[in-house]
Amino acid sequence: MSLIPSIFGGRRSNIFDPFSLNIWDPFDAFPFNTSTTTNNSLSTAGDTSAFVNTRIDWRETPEAHIFKADLPGLRKEEVKVEVEEGKVLQISGERSREQEEKTDSWHRVERSSGKFLRRFRLPENVKMDEVKASMENGVLTVTVPKVEEKKPEVKSIAISG
Repeated sequence: MSLIPSIFGGRRSNIFDPFSLNIWDPFDAFPFNTSTTTNNSLSTAGDTSAFVNTRIDWRETPEAHIFKADLPGLRKEEVKVEVEEGKVLQISGERSREQEEKTDSWHRVERSSGKFLRRFRLPENVKMDEVKASMENGVLTVTVPKVEEKKPEVKSIAISG
């Protein structure tokens, strides 16, 4: 139960996620279907929510760029990690919706389902052919090694006189 009364009649599922809002439709009571009353738009809203809620951390170490994505409930077969031309790392996948039984009565559906896609343009100092990915306990880790920087050779010169 929310401590703040909703002016949208309790239709808002997450106040901090603008894509999870069920926007009020002034034509809701009319007998014809509009874009917000069809079942397709509800699944699209869930797809958008899944897309937005895929959180990824990007950390740079002296040796590599490391990406970590929280993907709870997904198997590695459901996630795709790709490297495109132009040094773009793409992480995508799909969360399947749970099968509904005719006898089940749903009280609340909060887990997102649908496709997600995140793209990152990598800097010039990476080794694209040595990208590695692993998944453990619902956390995807992608490691992109960096090219070793050539340190300038410093030559010491003796001072005479």
